[in-house]
Amino acid sequence: MLKSAGFGESRDAFGGGLGEERFSSFLREEHARSLAENGGIGLAEAIYRALKERSDDQG
Repeated sequence: MLKSAGFGESRDAFGGGLGEERFSSFLREEHARSLAENGGIGLAEAIYRALKERSDDQG
């Protein structure tokens, strides 16, 4: 998911090179692990609330 979002890709202004390309997958993996351990980014709760509001409005 993080790779598809472009997380860990080289920025044009600074950085880059072969080393960054090789190790960016490790950075993404550790960020993903941290997100999972800490409960994610809160997306599930936001979706739940939106669906609950829609359900309450309809019924």
